[in-house]
Amino acid sequence: MEFFLLILLLLAVIGLSSFIHHFFPYIPVPLVQIALGVLLASLPLGIHIPMEPELFFVLFIAPLLFHDGKNVSRHALWKLRKPILLLALGLVFVTVFTIGYLIYWLIPSIPLPAAFALAAILSPTDVVAVGAISSRVKIPETIMHILEGEGLMNDASGLVAFKFAVAATVTGAFSLAQASGSFIVIAIGGLAGGSLLAILIIQLKIFIRRLGMEDVTIHMLIQLLTPFVIFYLVEHVHLSGILSVVAAGIVHTIYRERDQSPAMKLQLVSQNTWTVLIYILNGLVFLLLGLQVPSVISEIFKDPLFNNWEVSKYIFILSAALLFLRFLWIGAAWKWEWLKKEIEMPSMRAIGIITISGVRGAVTLAGAFTIPYVLADGAPFPQRSLIIFIAAGVILVTLLTASIFLPILARTEKVNANEQREIMAREAKLRTIDSAIRSIRELMNDENRGAAVSVIASYNQIRNQLNMENNKNPEHLKLLETEIRMKALEAEALYIETLKLEGKIDRETYYLSDEHIQRMRLAVTNRMRFRRLFIGTLAKRSVFKLIQLIIPKSQQQLETRQAQLKKMIQLKVNMAKAAIKYLNNQMTPENEHVYLVIIGEYSEMLTKFKLAKKGADSAHYRHLQRELRAKAFQAERDEIQKLYEEGEITADIIRKIRKQINIREAYWMEESSLHTH
Repeated sequence: MEFFLLILLLLAVIGLSSFIHHFFPYIPVPLVQIALGVLLASLPLGIHIPMEPELFFVLFIAPLLFHDGKNVSRHALWKLRKPILLLALGLVFVTVFTIGYLIYWLIPSIPLPAAFALAAILSPTDVVAVGAISSRVKIPETIMHILEGEGLMNDASGLVAFKFAVAATVTGAFSLAQASGSFIVIAIGGLAGGSLLAILIIQLKIFIRRLGMEDVTIHMLIQLLTPFVIFYLVEHVHLSGILSVVAAGIVHTIYRERDQSPAMKLQLVSQNTWTVLIYILNGLVFLLLGLQVPSVISEIFKDPLFNNWEVSKYIFILSAALLFLRFLWIGAAWKWEWLKKEIEMPSMRAIGIITISGVRGAVTLAGAFTIPYVLADGAPFPQRSLIIFIAAGVILVTLLTASIFLPILARTEKVNANEQREIMAREAKLRTIDSAIRSIRELMNDENRGAAVSVIASYNQIRNQLNMENNKNPEHLKLLETEIRMKALEAEALYIETLKLEGKIDRETYYLSDEHIQRMRLAVTNRMRFRRLFIGTLAKRSVFKLIQLIIPKSQQQLETRQAQLKKMIQLKVNMAKAAIKYLNNQMTPENEHVYLVIIGEYSEMLTKFKLAKKGADSAHYRHLQRELRAKAFQAERDEIQKLYEEGEITADIIRKIRKQINIREAYWMEESSLHTH
């Protein structure tokens, strides 16, 4: 029961980390989760989760790398194979020897083989951590592919080097030729084993499908078990389990691209399930890392043999050395044109981004915990606690460094900060409006079509207004809108003229319809005259209603009047349809935003006319409108929060746009309540 409650607590803390990140998106989620893990371990709750590295690798690393392998671009991996191998193999082995000797020189109490082991476990970068940080930073796509490929491959090379270094420390024997040969066998065997097992699992799923079993649950269960089974089996024969799950993920991607099965439901369930699973696993990885930090720190800080300042200095020196070596290696690769041909950006910025992105993470800490406690002769493993402490410290320093400097290096250059802020705000407003329109279109059905078109029309009006403000020539946009409105009215006039020629309309109705069109033309071309005419018309109607109260009409006159009104409403419906038909025929992608506003106004008019003709209560229509409006406002808020979390807009811009959304919602609610009452 205690274990179950602990799992629930960890899941709740992961949810809390997302809540915190929602309000402070400039702090990467991994750092938030590590901090919460440290806090949780520091509280007097008696929480202690021992790090079992083998279980950690199979439970967390296997599914995470399998998922990354499934989603990484195969074409990008092959195209960028030279720089990826240069980082995943070349840089790893250079790091092991260079940093290994540095550690041996810096901390003489750590023997050379153990120093190589620490250097080896510090060499792999963490693709999960880089992905989490880069969600708010616009890293160029090519660089991101290189980082992903490096993160997928260097775990295997780093861990293999680490195992040989640990074995050399424990046994006191080491053969470079044997280690090199073993590495090749382990790496190629892992890739081949993972690919073969993935093919067998895919064939099993095809066989199950041919038996007529299209049950999503069974296929999804097999898919979830795949990385665990492959990792365990390949590791059991002493090959690279990490490379095996990466290879399996890529094989599954190839199969998915060639699969012609119409199992769309399985794809949808698979995508959603993996999204939730990866979210939880990522959170647990960094949370567990945070839970280990206090015990590691206390063990070193309480030990009288260590000077706390000296130990902290080791961490900063080694972190700086790792980044400096990475910078030199990437700079050399750029000079050899292994990177320059692929990345179209200034050399120093590109080299800086790739260097800072060398974040260490879960694999480093998990590997450090696999260090045995004793040597072959029964003596304690030299400085095991210090090695784990340094590994944890380097992880935190590289994470903090990337969090601070990566957004600065990846920032796009703008001449004027105020101009950049204005552009950012305009783009954000348009994206929120587009998100609202998109959400309404997704919810549109036969029942709410009229209300949906009405809401979309109102958003298109806002969009047009924004375009006019953003446009260098707003007068041109106004003239275009006026021209389109006049042509729509011409389509209405042509429709009633055709009815007149065909004798399908009496003289009085034709006169009233023509008078309506003239009033609308006046509204489009001369707003002031139209307002005066509108006020005069209201005054005449008031006088007419007063006369009706004084001299009431007979029942027959009322019925005749009602029939004329229904006839007139039907005619206006047909006129509006004629205008909509014309507008739809004339609309192009370039002027769609203007046409949709006018079509939306006609559609809303049609809905009102239909309700009036049926004598129906418009309460249901307003209820549909209210529901759609609420969804649209929420879509706006979701989009603006997403932009903020991705670093597209600043805190002052999100506050400003949220305020505008709140004001529009308040006005609409006030207007809606007036209609209700």
